[in-house]
Amino acid sequence: MSDSTVSQAVPGEGDYPAPAQRTLITTGLILMTLMTTIDATIANTVLPQIRASLGASQDEILWVLTSFILARTVVMPAIGWLEQRFGRRFLLLFNLVAFTVASFLCGISTNIYEMVGFRLVQGASAALFMPMSQAILLDITPPEKHARAMSIWGMGAVLGPIMGPILGGVLTEHLSWRWVFFINVPLSVVGFLILSSTLSKHTEQVRERFDGFGYVTLIAALIALQLLLDRGPTKEWFASTEIWVYLAVLLLGLYLFFVHIFTTRRPIIHPSILADANFLIAALMVLCIGVLMFAGMAVLPTMMQNLLDYPVITAGMTQASRGVGSFISMFLVGWLVGRFDNRLIVLTGIALVAVSYYMMSGFSLQMSQDPIVVSGFFQGLGIGLIFIPLMTMAFATIPQALRTEAASFFGLIRNVGSSVGISIVGVLQIYNTRIVSDRLAAGLTPDDPTVRAMLPQTLDLHTARGQAIAEGMVGRQAAMVAYVDSFHLLFIISMVILPLLFFLRSTEAKNA
Repeated sequence: MSDSTVSQAVPGEGDYPAPAQRTLITTGLILMTLMTTIDATIANTVLPQIRASLGASQDEILWVLTSFILARTVVMPAIGWLEQRFGRRFLLLFNLVAFTVASFLCGISTNIYEMVGFRLVQGASAALFMPMSQAILLDITPPEKHARAMSIWGMGAVLGPIMGPILGGVLTEHLSWRWVFFINVPLSVVGFLILSSTLSKHTEQVRERFDGFGYVTLIAALIALQLLLDRGPTKEWFASTEIWVYLAVLLLGLYLFFVHIFTTRRPIIHPSILADANFLIAALMVLCIGVLMFAGMAVLPTMMQNLLDYPVITAGMTQASRGVGSFISMFLVGWLVGRFDNRLIVLTGIALVAVSYYMMSGFSLQMSQDPIVVSGFFQGLGIGLIFIPLMTMAFATIPQALRTEAASFFGLIRNVGSSVGISIVGVLQIYNTRIVSDRLAAGLTPDDPTVRAMLPQTLDLHTARGQAIAEGMVGRQAAMVAYVDSFHLLFIISMVILPLLFFLRSTEAKNA
């Protein structure tokens, strides 16, 4: 990647924009980041409403979430080449327009297939926003202010997934679920006006060969992974030839991709990025963080509405404590970075996330809102402490000329974690509910004195009505046990990744 491409957002060779212009650019970049992260989760709270309106099945409705993330994942490896070919300004503005149109079309969808198709376009156009905004922000900011700039940028990256469910609940309660998509239109217009008037129009395009083979092998592997996870439950997993085909494509694609990038002249991802041990360890950690951050958020609103009978706005507002926790930690992290070892800050953040999932693994049908509020606060506090120091360590050893490319790959890894996490938790929810339900139902006999003591005295299991009510109670209890099992798995994952911190190091960024 040429230095001219990297510095095209900066007016003047080696100079930085004036403070007022830098503030405007930063505002536009944060707005783009916020929209991207909000749209990745804003549909979570209203999935039951979308499912009822569009007539989708339980497994189909999850594609409203995973299609957005998958589309972002598919586009991200090509961002470095696209930036060189078309320039940052054109690329950002074009995709802002595409994102706006796709958001409107999502809002007027009439069936699940239209929704998924438009969400793919929405995700593909939003894919560039986070890595490019991150790279531009670093380029327009003096090195001594990078930690503060990343802290400000991180507010959009971290708060979006937290604000999404709350905003979705409020909009759906007072307007319609369709407004969770319509709300993007005015925000996109504001972002377009800010960036079109502040980003430099001078662009030196580089006509470099696109690594089509590397791109195709990587994308084929990622799509095969997603299809394997999404189609596995309905195809009885490896009893189906289709699932074996997905596994073969996944393994072959990954093998060809990694062999290719280290043997070709200019692969889609520069070999020095993948050869950087510090960056790779941080990427592995952010893969797991993506699972922790999105998997729990994908199932929590459904649990609150379907099992605890919360109205949609209550389900959204109950998660506001997560936002409060993140606000506090985002204000703290800018001060903490530089004063304390980044590894210690990330360790504290992951520990707080682990505490939150440990608390969530104790949820029950009889609980109040307090456990959800408290665990959400700890989770938000932890997530806010993780991303900024982790990104600082990840890019500390990456040359400046490769920042956009590295940021794209870093975002791709997080998206893979998010998508895989949502799929795995969705699959476990279906399987565990079925298993627990069968076990509970097997022991639900009318003549068992233990069973009679646990059920209401007015409930007669010898009648059809009594049996139907008991089956409903069993189904609710089985679903809650499945949710608790999923939260416990996420607790285990958060503990497993802690040792990786000992292998990370923090050094001054290279200025190649």
